[in-house]
Amino acid sequence: MLKTLKIVNVVGARPNFMKIAPLMKAYRQYTHIRSVLVHTGQHYDGSMSDVFFEELGIPTPDVFLGVGSGTHAQQTARVMLAFEPLLIEQKPDLVVVVGDVNSTVAATLVATKLLIPVAHVEAGLRSFDRTMPEEINRVVTDSLSDFLFTTSEDANENLRREGILEEKIHFVGNTMIDTLLALSKHDAFDTLKRKLSLSARDYAYVTMHRPSNVDDKEVLQGICDALICLQERITIVWPLHPRTRKMLEQFSLYDYVASQSKIRLTDPLGYLESLSLMRHAKFVLTDSGGIQEETTAIGVPCLTLRNNTERPITIHEGTNELVGNAPHRIIERAMALLSGTPKTGRMPKLWDGHAAERIARVLVQKFR
Repeated sequence: MLKTLKIVNVVGARPNFMKIAPLMKAYRQYTHIRSVLVHTGQHYDGSMSDVFFEELGIPTPDVFLGVGSGTHAQQTARVMLAFEPLLIEQKPDLVVVVGDVNSTVAATLVATKLLIPVAHVEAGLRSFDRTMPEEINRVVTDSLSDFLFTTSEDANENLRREGILEEKIHFVGNTMIDTLLALSKHDAFDTLKRKLSLSARDYAYVTMHRPSNVDDKEVLQGICDALICLQERITIVWPLHPRTRKMLEQFSLYDYVASQSKIRLTDPLGYLESLSLMRHAKFVLTDSGGIQEETTAIGVPCLTLRNNTERPITIHEGTNELVGNAPHRIIERAMALLSGTPKTGRMPKLWDGHAAERIARVLVQKFR
């Protein structure tokens, strides 16, 4: 009889949910795995959290820490303060963290100091830009983790260059793509096209939330100017992240954008609605890392409003292109997509819907 393997799994923000969902399902193949799901509450708005648990079929979290928002230091500290007594009480064999948010690095620090092994799902991604808080989270988490599960060969190389032992590195594929493929038959576009007056391939889909794009008035106004120029040629669908809405209002830009006849501003969307709008778009404009991967998987052109990416495979093998946030560059590359042949890509290696199964198998073998 196999000894029970107790795993505490940590999520905190919207990008984490798509990555943990297939893993929670994969655990169920093993009767000796006892899985505990902890939601730190880093994203606590219902539109940014609850709806994703419902759509992705993730079980209700066993523990909700409710840390809420704050500065990076405040949020990280709150997670650590709440997570430490939980681990002392639960006494797990392993802590699994995903992605690169503050909850990820906070949980890793606590577990490591309590001598509990840590597995990092989506390890090895590097933008090589230390001004990004997520980059700091990635580097620290990877340096402390015992199991590093990677999505691409370049991530493996990044870890090797940083001196990570080979036996810790496991190239398994992408659990976010597991989720995308598992839900590929669910398409909400018929409802959305009526609601937003859309036609397939006749609109661009926009998502934006990074501080480098939305917290600086000049930068945000420049992006808005570019979108207003583009809406003369194509409808723009832009679900507003709470942070983005707040900054548009603070900088007195919301009415300027909302008054444009072909820009459709919406509240945050659920995963299935967002995926449906991406799938049927002419192209996507984003600063999201996950959407760079999702557009590559579904074969839709993506213009990333950043000067770097921790997911270069989406450029080398996928449909992604870095354009930065300068208005003239955004307009130039978008117009090229409207008048030319879009970039085509291919599905990267092991992005086949079975990454979570590989992760569960590695963990079971290592703890046997």
